[in-house]
Amino acid sequence: MAHYYTDNTELSHAPRIVRFRYGGKEIAFHSDAGVFSRDNVDYGTRVLLETMHEITGVERLLDVGCGYGVIGISQKLMHPTWKVDMVDVNSRALDLAKQTIADYGLEDIDAFISDCYAQVKGEYDLILSNPPIRAGKKVVHAILEGAFGHLAPHGRLRIVIQKKQGAPSAKAKMEAVFGNCTILKRDKGYYILESVKIADE
Repeated sequence: MAHYYTDNTELSHAPRIVRFRYGGKEIAFHSDAGVFSRDNVDYGTRVLLETMHEITGVERLLDVGCGYGVIGISQKLMHPTWKVDMVDVNSRALDLAKQTIADYGLEDIDAFISDCYAQVKGEYDLILSNPPIRAGKKVVHAILEGAFGHLAPHGRLRIVIQKKQGAPSAKAKMEAVFGNCTILKRDKGYYILESVKIADE
C-alpha cells in the first residue's frame, strides 16, 4: 500500500487545487492523490505558519518533509529574498510543488528528493518541518537529530507535532541534541517546538 511518506508514483491521479489564505494573500497549491493533506492545508501546518509572521534573521530556509510545498512556498512568497530549499521522499509531491513554484514565477527556491538530509548540502538559518508522523518515530527523530548538522550558528529548528503523536518525546530529543527546546505555541493539542543551535564561544 502506498503512503504519502513514500515514493508513490504508480498511484492514479486526482489533481486538484488547494487554496490557502496566508499573510493577506490567497495561495493556490497544486495537489493530487497520494500526498499528505491533499484536500486542504492541515491544521498543524496552519499553527506552525502562524508563528512565522514576526521571524527575523533568516536568509536560508529548509523545509523537511515538504509535501506539495505549503510551508516553503508560503514563506518564499512572504520573504522574497530568502533562499528556500524543500525536500521530501515523495516525487509526486515534489512535482506538485514545482508546478506551484512555476505558477508564481519564484526564483531561489528548489524542491528535490532527499531522505531526510541525505541530499542536503550547506547550512541554513531556519529548518521547518511538519514531520511525517505515520512514517514512525525513527524517521521523526532522524529529522530532529539531523537538523543540527545543517544549521548555521544560532540557526533554529522549528516543528509542529501533536502531543498525542509524540510531542513530549520530540521535545526530549530536541533538548538532547541542541541542549534547549522551547514550546512556542500550543493549539488544540498541537505543539510548536523550537531549538536553537548555540554557537561555540
